[in-house]
Amino acid sequence: MMSITTKSPYALRALVELGRSGDAGPVPIGELAKRRDIPVQFLEQLFAVLRRAGILRSQRGVKGGYTFARAPHEITVLEIVELLDGPLGRDATDIFAEAAAAARDILAATTIADEVERDARDTGAAMYYI
Repeated sequence: MMSITTKSPYALRALVELGRSGDAGPVPIGELAKRRDIPVQFLEQLFAVLRRAGILRSQRGVKGGYTFARAPHEITVLEIVELLDGPLGRDATDIFAEAAAAARDILAATTIADEVERDARDTGAAMYYI
């Protein structure tokens, strides 16, 4: 079946917020969590997975935080979903397999940069290009 838990939407919200920060340097995880109303401990777990997968880079210390290890336009939403929730539609059959394939296509065609742009458009905020 298709299964997307709260992990993927929370991670995507935080990644969009990180993308909106532009090249401002590392952003503390507590700041990202606060801006997007995500529990810090939960976000720490998600970002640890994304760091190990090479999506994010972390920096310790007073000026520490997270930055993208790869450009946001190279990271698909499908990649995030499958890192955090496993293969989408792995055990789906029949119509559900078709629905999973359609969802995979949409998520694979959408990047973090696309979502940053959509978020900026939806909130009417100025866009900083990465």
